[in-house]
Amino acid sequence: MSIISQLPPSLDLPPHLSAHKYFLVCTLTVAAWDTLVLSPRTWRLFRQPGWPTLKILFNFMRLFMPIEFIIVAVAFFDTKWTQEMCQKFFLFEPICTAILLACCSVVHVIRIKAIYDNNRGILGVMSALFAVQVVVTAICCGFYRTVPLLEGQGCIAGPKETWVGIYWVAPTVLYTVSFALALMRSIDSLQTRPLSPWKLMLRDGLNLYGAIWLVNMVNMIFWFVIKPTGTTDPVRTIVTSMAAVLTTSMTLRIILNIRSTLDYGGSFALSGSSANNSSRSGGNAGAIHGLSNLSGAPGAAHSVGINSVQLRSAVPTTQNAHTYTLDELRSKPESGWDGDIHGEDKSSVGAESKRGGLANQDDGTGVKVTIDREVMLMEDKNYGARK
Repeated sequence: MSIISQLPPSLDLPPHLSAHKYFLVCTLTVAAWDTLVLSPRTWRLFRQPGWPTLKILFNFMRLFMPIEFIIVAVAFFDTKWTQEMCQKFFLFEPICTAILLACCSVVHVIRIKAIYDNNRGILGVMSALFAVQVVVTAICCGFYRTVPLLEGQGCIAGPKETWVGIYWVAPTVLYTVSFALALMRSIDSLQTRPLSPWKLMLRDGLNLYGAIWLVNMVNMIFWFVIKPTGTTDPVRTIVTSMAAVLTTSMTLRIILNIRSTLDYGGSFALSGSSANNSSRSGGNAGAIHGLSNLSGAPGAAHSVGINSVQLRSAVPTTQNAHTYTLDELRSKPESGWDGDIHGEDKSSVGAESKRGGLANQDDGTGVKVTIDREVMLMEDKNYGARK
């Protein structure tokens, strides 16, 4: 016991202060890990053309978050940091964290508005919550104080009263609404495209919204449920640093989870899938159009789509000319282009289609089948000679 009593104040820490230091070490570890893991994806995003709002916020938060908590850690762990120095510094963390949370909330407002197809009602609700958050956090910063610790125990900012916890209530309400709206949008999409809960969660990033909500709710427990033992007890602010880092980390991943362009917040994943299907259908149509140009001047280069299929009548008349796309063939049973088409026999069609076409019948009618895969006909001086 005599040995313990002789420990310096920097080592003789109360339980909650010791836990606070451990939590901050974990916070710095998460921040460093997040910075390292996201570096390749950050570089790819940085190289993409354009600077939409989400891209600007992403790069800002990627730098601002680790810089803030490195400075906070220096003030907390430096044994030479005096209380006089702390009096001039303690507002640094509340103000910087308020800025960081505001950036995260802007991302949520933009993203939720985008997945609801720019619905003005949704935008109004999210914007109102964001405005309340900015005002509340700005006011609450004026009601922080330094936690009266001994020399060498560090510098911590704590609230003067319990009600100052609304500093965290405001963003928690916004993230709760954001999580609920994202979840509702995903559930509604199941009527169009059924998915398992696991795939739905990964597709729409519901795990990211849920993690943000969970860490902020845990922070609420420390603020309003757990009671401090005195004015020197920093138990209320134990989880605040971790909540800020995880909220930022998950918000960055929400941006990276957007599969479409970041302009105007991107689009809903199901909408992007439909757009891709339309573009693929358009690509097949363009490939069929390109096939009709292959008889043009030698040396022309043509790009042909994947598995584009064109069926043309052998007789160049308006009545007998038919063109079918691959999607139309998929929607028809195989008996749809057998002996019922121009009277050909089914076995004859099957045999001739393997060679890429049907021979003309005695009456001069028939169907020509052309099947092309992903090829590129490059410029060739002997193209006309080979043809």
